[in-house]
Amino acid sequence: MQTENRFLEDVAKLATSALGTVQGMAQEVETLVRQRVDQMVSRMDLISREEFETVRELAENARIENERLAARLDALEKK
Repeated sequence: MQTENRFLEDVAKLATSALGTVQGMAQEVETLVRQRVDQMVSRMDLISREEFETVRELAENARIENERLAARLDALEKK
């Protein structure tokens, strides 16, 4: 009976050790993948959400101003 318990303890220790190694490898792979993705994104020269929203707002304001000026020009042409 004593040898069976010892064998099971050894198997449990081995499994625990293997699980710890696998978890460590998974974290390392995740870190490497995250670094690669960050490098790719930085090379793509993407803009932030804030920059996009700012440019969108500027374009919308320009469109509104253009429509206002077009209406004013039409009114002046009718005179």
